[in-house]
Amino acid sequence: MTFLRLLFLALLAICLLIVALANMGPVTLQLLPNFLAAYVGLGSVTLPKFVVILAAIAVGLLIGFTWEWLREHKHRSEAARQRAEKERLERELAKSRATTSERDEILALVESPR
Repeated sequence: MTFLRLLFLALLAICLLIVALANMGPVTLQLLPNFLAAYVGLGSVTLPKFVVILAAIAVGLLIGFTWEWLREHKHRSEAARQRAEKERLERELAKSRATTSERDEILALVESPR
């Protein structure tokens, strides 16, 4: 499985390198509209096309991961609540087993080896 993962990462790196080499030309990005850029001082930035492409992919992935993390919050909180309840019940069961000095006759029959 490690070999397949390394092979996939190598192919992905080769594809990204090919995209970067094919898109070396500069592109100018306007950060704000012209009328706002004059007031704020943030006009434009010139970057290679592949940087813009890869940054857009990274931002999209970040937005998607954040969206899913927020969407699954209710499931994580419910799992944590159930885990805490299970641990509480296990502690209660261990405590009741430790404090029971007399064994029930039926339990003694069930637990005894045959």
